[in-house]
Amino acid sequence: MTDPSPSASPAPDCGIDPFRPAPSPWVLRFLPDVVAGRSVLDVACGGGRHLRAALALGHPATGVDRDIKGLADLAGRPDLRLIAADLEAGAPPPFAGERFGAVIVTYYLWRPLLPAICAAVADDGMLIYETFVRGQIHGGKPVRDAFALQPNELAAIAIAAGLVIVAFDHGRLDDGTELLRDQRLVQRICAVGRDHPFAKPGSLRRL
Repeated sequence: MTDPSPSASPAPDCGIDPFRPAPSPWVLRFLPDVVAGRSVLDVACGGGRHLRAALALGHPATGVDRDIKGLADLAGRPDLRLIAADLEAGAPPPFAGERFGAVIVTYYLWRPLLPAICAAVADDGMLIYETFVRGQIHGGKPVRDAFALQPNELAAIAIAAGLVIVAFDHGRLDDGTELLRDQRLVQRICAVGRDHPFAKPGSLRRL
């Protein structure tokens, strides 16, 4: 696993609502390193926990989800675009042809969408992705293979898309801070375009 030096930027004050799940620590770890002023795309954004984190850092943001009713408190912001769309309907995604300073995906996997997700990462952008791997148990049952990653799957996808892997994890997560309060088997990646500062020689300080 490779890992950039900790960012000098502070973690965002996301204005966390105690009635909403907290942002993923994995996402918060890398959001401060999105190029300043660049837009952020949150795919399957849910209740908007990562949209709020991006907005708190001054990034314009786009959130896409089938149901955006839980984002009513964010509606009308000039720096936020909310799109209600079924990403699994077979139509091109509503962000097709656009590129972003960061693309965030957490606990969502629809493999036909993966090429479009990677294509949405700008040359100086960042992909931040975290979701279940095979073997995860939820509600007493295994998560279906269709919705769980195979070993190294995110790494292979990033490399095939020409992205540079900055950090990669695969294992058991038991921090009790996110959507599920039990142990989770997850895979997560941060990968960047070749013009992002992390992709330049000498930018990685620690392994």
